[in-house]
Amino acid sequence: MLVRPAAVATATVGCCIVLWAAPLSAEAQAAPQRPAPVQAPAPPPAATQPSSAQPSAPTEAQLGVPLYPGSQFIASYDAGRGQRFYLFGSQASFAQLVAFYKQALKNSGDLVFDQPPTHMFEVGRFREETMAFPPGVTLKDYTFGGRGGYLNPVPGGQPQRFPTVIQIVPVPLGAVR
Repeated sequence: MLVRPAAVATATVGCCIVLWAAPLSAEAQAAPQRPAPVQAPAPPPAATQPSSAQPSAPTEAQLGVPLYPGSQFIASYDAGRGQRFYLFGSQASFAQLVAFYKQALKNSGDLVFDQPPTHMFEVGRFREETMAFPPGVTLKDYTFGGRGGYLNPVPGGQPQRFPTVIQIVPVPLGAVR
């Protein structure tokens, strides 16, 4: 007997429909089933968060240098060789920050880049064998060339952008200042 492909396909489809619909007929009519609501996973408890979470804002005593009044802590990063560097945003202009740190550190520092303006103040001796970065304060103008400033990483944080960013690499503990 020759079976035509169309007849086989129709018989197969009809069989599948009957087998799929049969179990639903008696139970499905009694109570319609609804899928369980999908819940978002619960956030992990604070104690289980990774140890790389951002620390709280360091103090001037921990940094070993004064902070410009009103500057906001942005983040801290591992610089390597036991050092960290700290970023602070400021609403003050680049020129105001340079003047403040010149007076506070009793050091004229160096304008290391004209575009965008970047000024560095060294605050300790750099020892290549034990340090990744020289201890110091670096200021950078994020409004240069019409840019809007450094975006505040805190969602909804104020201000939305910082005109100037302060980077501080403290003198490591036990190092000569």
